[in-house]
Amino acid sequence: MPQKAQLRARAMLQEWQSALGSGSVEVVEKVAIVSAVGIGMKSHSGVAATMFQALAECGANIEMISTSEIKLSVVLHPDQGRKALEALHKAFNLGEASE
Repeated sequence: MPQKAQLRARAMLQEWQSALGSGSVEVVEKVAIVSAVGIGMKSHSGVAATMFQALAECGANIEMISTSEIKLSVVLHPDQGRKALEALHKAFNLGEASE
């Protein structure tokens, strides 16, 4: 997000937080986002389970989850992005030759 937009968003959220009298505002500037995407997610059960299991096994700490009908994304600390990507690559057998 461009710096100006980030500053405006932070100020707006702090106003709302103050008006509501609760909560807090935290801005994290760098994150890693890893996604599983595909139309087959609608008809193939277990994609989320496989993804979360692989991330747990590699020690990735999920900060946030976003889903849609064809996409499952997780936000991670930037230092965990590479190992999470490699774990998912292995879990879903990506890059292997099909028979």
